[in-house]
Amino acid sequence: MKVALRQLRHSYGPHAKRAALAVHELDVASQSKLCLIGSSGSGKTTLLNILAGVLAPAAGKVELAGQDLFALSEAQRDRFRARHIGCVFQTLNLLQGLSVLENLTLAQRFAGIASAAARRKGLELLETLGLAERARARPAQLSLGEQQRVAIARAVCKSPGLVLADEPTASLDDQNAFAAIDLLLESSRQSTLILATHDARVLGRFENVCSLADLAGAQSP
Repeated sequence: MKVALRQLRHSYGPHAKRAALAVHELDVASQSKLCLIGSSGSGKTTLLNILAGVLAPAAGKVELAGQDLFALSEAQRDRFRARHIGCVFQTLNLLQGLSVLENLTLAQRFAGIASAAARRKGLELLETLGLAERARARPAQLSLGEQQRVAIARAVCKSPGLVLADEPTASLDDQNAFAAIDLLLESSRQSTLILATHDARVLGRFENVCSLADLAGAQSP
C-alpha cells in the first residue's frame, strides 16, 4: 500500500503554541519498510494514529493506496482499517473478554477471512512467537511482554496492506525483541510497514530510517 502525506499538521488544543506534528511531505512506496525515530513528544504516535484513521489531523492530506483517508466517514474509515491496516499501539488494545486465539481470529474475521483459515493462521503465528500454549489464555493472564507479542500477531494475521507499529519491542527482552521484529518483517513482505521506535535493537534492521525532525522537507523512502 502506497502512503502519501501532504502538508500534515496537528496540535492538541486550540491554543497550542507548538504543533504536535508537522509533515510537509512524505511518500512511502508500496511494500516499503520505514522506521520513524524521534524524541519523546516528537509526534511519532500522533502520526501513526493519523495513518490508522483514528485521529483526524488539523490540516493536510493522507492518501493510502490513492484513497483520501479523511474523505471517508468515520464508519467508512473503520471498515477500511479493519480490512487494510494492522496496528500495534503502545496501549495494545487486546480484548480482555476474549482468549489470545480469539483476539487473532476476530481481527481476521473483520477482514473477511473465513473462520477455519483464521484459526489456522492464528495458531501458526502463536507457534512462531512461542505462545502456542497460551492460545486459550485471556490477555490479563499474560505478562506485558507476552501481550505485546500477541498484539504484533494480531496486526499481521490478516496480511494487511499497511502495518503500523508503535514501539513494538518496548517491553521485550533481546530474544523476544528480535523474534518480534523478525515476525513483523517476515509477515509484512507484501505489506508496507511503518514502525516508530527509539530502540537501537530495531534500527539496524531497517534500510530506511527517517527522523520526525526531518519531515519538514520531502522524504521518499
